[in-house]
Amino acid sequence: MSEHRHPQGGHPHGPPPGEKAYLFDRPENVRRLLLGLYVACGVLLVADFIFHRHVVHPWEGLPGFYPIYGWVSIVVLVLLAKQLRKLVMRDEDFYDAV
Repeated sequence: MSEHRHPQGGHPHGPPPGEKAYLFDRPENVRRLLLGLYVACGVLLVADFIFHRHVVHPWEGLPGFYPIYGWVSIVVLVLLAKQLRKLVMRDEDFYDAV
């Protein structure tokens, strides 16, 4: 496997030499964050089967209802936003033309 070098001689996954390194510039910190999120999701999924929820509608009692509902909502929101973009999009120089 060939090694990729940063154009200025630094590590390809970090800031160029001389620039400040932030928390998520290090790949191991990103991995830790993702691992923490996965663990939190797993704990909440297990808790969904253990604890009784007081629901108003019957479908709210289905296991995993809220994650599925949230995912579908985000997908619909993104698709609607793509259509809205076509409606409100302006030319690149719209504000330059006087």
